[in-house]
Amino acid sequence: MNSHWPLFDLRLRHRDLLLRPVREADLPHLCAVLPPDVGHDPRLALFPHQSLLENERRLLCMSYWKSLGTWDPASWELHLAVVLDDAIVGVQTLEGDNFPALRTVDSASWLVPAVRGRGVGVRMRTAALGFAFGSLGATAAISSATLGNHASLGVSRRIGYLDNGRSRIVDTGGDVAELQHLRLTADRWPGAEVTVEGFDACRPWFGLA
Repeated sequence: MNSHWPLFDLRLRHRDLLLRPVREADLPHLCAVLPPDVGHDPRLALFPHQSLLENERRLLCMSYWKSLGTWDPASWELHLAVVLDDAIVGVQTLEGDNFPALRTVDSASWLVPAVRGRGVGVRMRTAALGFAFGSLGATAAISSATLGNHASLGVSRRIGYLDNGRSRIVDTGGDVAELQHLRLTADRWPGAEVTVEGFDACRPWFGLA
């Protein structure tokens, strides 16, 4: 048991998937399998001396370190490695901003191309939502994607998210990007068989009594 960082013992299981927190030792593998189309927060700066993939790998590492270094029970970001057939095939992120008050989670994810088109994206989001609506007591989940990100939008709509407006942002290159926002409330969540292990020691880390 990791008494100083109990989150490392957290395990989510849904069907054939295991989701567990990303650890430092996972970063080399994640960088190696990171697909070039993973996409990043368009507001983040890219280094001109790095290729797009090099920038994505750097941002992956920086996001991991930032999530650990800035963890707060009120506002947190949990990166979960997605394990299928004993191999890490992607990352599912769950985020709560002012969570004890708002009880709302946001999500982001990516998958290696070899396992796309097999419903893994739906299952990994389902595992994260089962944890959010169950263990964490969330009342809503939100998601956003650019209009061209059909895979992400498709996963959200298949699970039951409803469109929740659009907004425009200026991306890294100075271009305007349009985002589709979606929202799923707990009363619309159909439920799923998600097994959660190691959560009791983590409750205070999410601002829960």
